Amino acid sequence: MSFNDNVQLDPSQVQDRRGMGTGVKVGGGIGGGLVLLVALLLGINPNMLGGLVDGGSSGQSQGTAPACSTGADADARLDCRITGTVNSLNAFWPGYLKQYKVQYPRPEAVIFSGGTNTACGAATSEVGPFYCPTDTTAYFDPGFFQELVDRFGSSGGPLAQEYVVAHEFGHHVQNLLGDLQRAQQDPQGPESGSVRTELQADCYAGLWAKYASTTPDPATGQPYLEPLTQQDVNDALSAAASVGDDRIQKAATGRVSPEGWTHGSSEERQRWFSRGYQSGDINQCDTFGAATL
Repeated sequence: MSFNDNVQLDPSQVQDRRGMGTGVKVGGGIGGGLVLLVALLLGINPNMLGGLVDGGSSGQSQGTAPACSTGADADARLDCRITGTVNSLNAFWPGYLKQYKVQYPRPEAVIFSGGTNTACGAATSEVGPFYCPTDTTAYFDPGFFQELVDRFGSSGGPLAQEYVVAHEFGHHVQNLLGDLQRAQQDPQGPESGSVRTELQADCYAGLWAKYASTTPDPATGQPYLEPLTQQDVNDALSAAASVGDDRIQKAATGRVSPEGWTHGSSEERQRWFSRGYQSGDINQCDTFGAATL
């Protein structure tokens, strides 16, 4: 899913913390890094892992994402693609939620490398992208996107990457609607609140994708993104499948244990993204009311 070349990006919506060390430590037992990755891949809150991640604060110096000015930059560079996707999401959600009388306070977004401090505790790249509701911030290490391809077999296409950003912003929408906390009340299992929370965020990502090519850049009135092709959709579905609990468990342990699921199966993640994309209706994303996932 390519950006229109002449749209104007707003890099002030993304903090750049790359190259700023944090002294983050990961511990807590056998395979701490792997446990972090499996538990939090496209996740919510490092505090869900208890003592595995040392605490930290969000009071870290930062700058804005550099040299990201136009849609052409977003097509050429991953950090600019993250910035452009953040811009598109922040342009889409306020108007969409307004019809439901829901205000959309803009979340923060952070690009980091290696590790960073957050209001949910210190985090390393091992946790993958995540959303912290305490500071209403989504965190992205660009290195993860290559891991998604090399380690988990995802397509490397643009919408595969944009889906990840949209999923984390889906958690912000859940936070606004009061649903995000339901994940920690029922933290694992194939029908758990955690799984339903993650699948709903996938559905919200699909919902954004439905309208992304008609959501305009406020500066030019031109849509941020070009119309989706079938290959774009396939790329997003590939990314969704690559982070299914069943696939990750099989790769990590050689077996699938649904009782330990926190995010949903590959097939479920694809299905709920598709539901949001095909319907364009947030009411179709009610995973908590669904009899089957």
